[in-house]
Amino acid sequence: MTNDSPFNGSLTDDTHLGRVALRVGSLDRVVPFYRDVVGLAVERARDGSRAVLSAGETPVVVLDEDPDAPERGRREAGLFHLAVRVPDRGALGDVLSRARTRASDAGATLSGASDHLVSEALYFRDPEGNGVEVYRDRPREEWPWTDDRRVSMDTLPLDLGALAGDAAGDEGAPDGTDLGHVHLEVTDVPRSRDFYVDALGMRVRDEGYPGAAFVAAGEYHHHVGLNSWNTRSAPVGEGRGIEWFEVVVPDAATLDAVRESLAANGHEVDEEGDDSFVVSDPDGIGVRVVHSR
Repeated sequence: MTNDSPFNGSLTDDTHLGRVALRVGSLDRVVPFYRDVVGLAVERARDGSRAVLSAGETPVVVLDEDPDAPERGRREAGLFHLAVRVPDRGALGDVLSRARTRASDAGATLSGASDHLVSEALYFRDPEGNGVEVYRDRPREEWPWTDDRRVSMDTLPLDLGALAGDAAGDEGAPDGTDLGHVHLEVTDVPRSRDFYVDALGMRVRDEGYPGAAFVAAGEYHHHVGLNSWNTRSAPVGEGRGIEWFEVVVPDAATLDAVRESLAANGHEVDEEGDDSFVVSDPDGIGVRVVHSR
């Protein structure tokens, strides 16, 4: 590693996620859920094959249309859920309010609601079956910390009545909304954990759930969740679902250091220019590493 790199083997709290890209069969079928329920603004490409969904100036989800893409295979690794993070409880209450009146018309379902101690979350299936979490973080000083500075998460019922009562009454996703994490279904949790930790530079944050691991840059509760709950046994294919997601590092020095770490651990990268590259995780999911400007 270069001596002036802030990386030193581990990414810091200055690192966060950027966008996540999904391959979908029909934009017209999928976009209304992200617009009308999640509250993201939509910008469609001129040729109509791509939609970028944003909160203010922050792009969050990219949808690439491929009408010929098959459904994801039952054995294939891929997305468990993407997680849109809103800045406060009022914004999460707004999502619940919109879901109660619009989810059915948008072809989506509210599939769950949980208190994870570090966060409060609503869970959906979008019209093509992709898992979508919308959540708000509790303040870090309220998180349950272990002696070694990991976090202890749980899955408890969320009081939807109280959440609805705290709704702010806004129509769209407010500024500060972003992609908080992605949760992946993998074929081998230890192998994927080693990629994201040893090669990419994240840290293990919680391994309290059987068959799962949660990793993150710095001391965030998790940027990437990994699970084997549905016994996936094949890499990601060319069907619908996740294509790639972005890890945004703070500067060019960190980008170079991560590139060197990946190479040292036997992973090839595809250069995209001076400020980004793509590497495939062990199940073939693209990880775009970019540096902020």
